[in-house]
Amino acid sequence: MGNGGTSIPDEEWERFLREAEAGAQGAPKEPSARARMVTRRLQEETGRPEGWRTHQLAPRRRGKGWYAVGLLVTVGLLTVALAPGRVAGWFGGGGAASAPLATESERPDQPPTQSAPQLPTPDEPFRGSPAAQWGDGMSGISLPAARATGWMSKEQVSQALDRSRDFLAASSLERGVLRGERPKKAIALLNPHQQDVQDYLATAFSAPSRKNDPLLLFSRLATKKVRLVGDVVKTRGRITYREGKRGAVEVTTDVTYVYPVVRAAAGSQEVARTIVRREVVMSWDDPAKVVVERGTFPLVSYKMDTSNGGCGTVTGYLTPEFSAERATKDRGDGPEFDPYDRSTSVDALMQETGETKCWTATRL
Repeated sequence: MGNGGTSIPDEEWERFLREAEAGAQGAPKEPSARARMVTRRLQEETGRPEGWRTHQLAPRRRGKGWYAVGLLVTVGLLTVALAPGRVAGWFGGGGAASAPLATESERPDQPPTQSAPQLPTPDEPFRGSPAAQWGDGMSGISLPAARATGWMSKEQVSQALDRSRDFLAASSLERGVLRGERPKKAIALLNPHQQDVQDYLATAFSAPSRKNDPLLLFSRLATKKVRLVGDVVKTRGRITYREGKRGAVEVTTDVTYVYPVVRAAAGSQEVARTIVRREVVMSWDDPAKVVVERGTFPLVSYKMDTSNGGCGTVTGYLTPEFSAERATKDRGDGPEFDPYDRSTSVDALMQETGETKCWTATRL
């Protein structure tokens, strides 16, 4: 699975958690997530602010509790196209040109270099995009080395990191999920005792809304309108972890996914790209202190920024637009934004939006 330590078998993981649960008769149940609403501000106070679910596009309000959810949407207006590079597949690469970038070990201090515009093609769907040099699927997501942290041993941390990566793959890269199927594997990793998340899941797929949008956690394409170009999905991001509340291992994932698509009609040749960046924070809790099913995690926060995935009506699907559609639409009501720029955190981006709903993507 991961490359950040030695994984242990599932039976060992389960045995360890059962032993921990033996002393967990009086463990507190995860408090209601809605009672813990707050949006976390970037660098506004010492330590990590606490929060739960807010649905403002530019969260600025404070509240009490742990968990937070955020959403930022950018309009797919292509004002600059750039960066030649090689093409590679999702599960396996193909094509050649510029050498791939090393995986991201820390936040970059500037956006990718701009270069002359180049249009993508079905054979080279990442042509003209910085993603041409990004990793293929999970290979574009760096995993840190495991070390004993909080209540977990080094081996347990390694297992938690692997399962955190499993969630990313099952929620944002699995083919069935991209076609709109229910993300069963990803949902199975979420702690069923976190009631607000379970309520969100129960509503998001049948009646999506800005408050309960499945895209906050899962990538789903409107396949009646578009289809992926081959098996190609490019990623860039990293996973980090630290000790959290009550000795939990808090895992933070910050990943940008690039989905190239063509129209669903047979023979379609124009390639458009949808870019999704998610920051998902997971808490691998000590079952002696928190009621949690073994092998699952509660969510601390989840935030999303999407470019050319649809802006306005919430459908529960990514709905990319092509050049003819973009040409007939007004620019976004916010400033310009480079969706390939990972030098700014999602928190900071959301603070900059004010009440803006749609930004203008400078390149796709």
